[in-house]
Amino acid sequence: MLYSRKRDHYPLISIVTVNFNQAHVTCEFIESLNKITYPNIEIIVVDNFSEEDDAIIIKRKYPNIVFVESPINYGFAAGNNYGIMRAKGEYILLLNNDTVVTESFIEPLLDKLERNPGIGAVSSKIRFFHTPDTLQYAGFTEMNPLTIRNFSIGFNEKDKGQYDKDRETAFAHGAAMMLPMRVVKKIGMMSYIFFLYYEEADWCARIKAAGYKIYYVHNSLVYHRESISTGKHSPVKIYYLNRNRIIYMRRNINGKAFYVSLLYLLFVAIPKNTFKFLIKGKFKLFHAYYRAIGWNIKNLWNKEVYENPML
Repeated sequence: MLYSRKRDHYPLISIVTVNFNQAHVTCEFIESLNKITYPNIEIIVVDNFSEEDDAIIIKRKYPNIVFVESPINYGFAAGNNYGIMRAKGEYILLLNNDTVVTESFIEPLLDKLERNPGIGAVSSKIRFFHTPDTLQYAGFTEMNPLTIRNFSIGFNEKDKGQYDKDRETAFAHGAAMMLPMRVVKKIGMMSYIFFLYYEEADWCARIKAAGYKIYYVHNSLVYHRESISTGKHSPVKIYYLNRNRIIYMRRNINGKAFYVSLLYLLFVAIPKNTFKFLIKGKFKLFHAYYRAIGWNIKNLWNKEVYENPML
């Protein structure tokens, strides 16, 4: 997907990615960035205390990148925040390290933001890497205030051009999300409390609360290897998805809607998920699910749940 519009100005774009025990995947990611047409970028790789492989090989192989080593794994949100803190660009582009980008994916994102100062964040069209004709993301629906779930528009559909039009969307996708640095300075960075999952949804909710719009940009294309780090239904994924769904509710659902959502959680979601895990004999997932509930009970009055770190 080539982009032909010429530019007179190429603002610096800081590309931030987080690595955790995936040095070879991150190297493939950087290789794809080395082929892009946009000429003014810095690549910031944050290693989240990888222990299973030697992440320093990334820096050795690509000495021109900014390589940040975290002394401990504080999670995906914190990893991105560390990268943002080191960024010098006028724009921040968050990319998962398990993405492969196309040559001119940056230009449409940048044009959208430059022409529309009321837009606070944009995301690319995302297809699955292993089934490259199949969509993962062409925008998100609004968050259901009852279930605290939303859906990716176009998910698992063959890309036949049915979403080849830019449009406002409820949320950007954290795997390929770009925003102006001025917006980050205004609303703050991702909340550290999430660690993994729901952090970009919460960030987008704050972007919209500040008066900005969020857009899906159809002619920026990225390919994504889904869930390399955590696995499809691992205890880690079950724990953080459910823990953070409740945290999102606590931070973003207000008034009567909050109490309705809480009742749904207590009398529908928890019994349903308990039965599902037990009837299928998935005891590790059952334990992870109840640890997620327990964390929120234990941290019911924890003020850190509501903190937003500023740049």
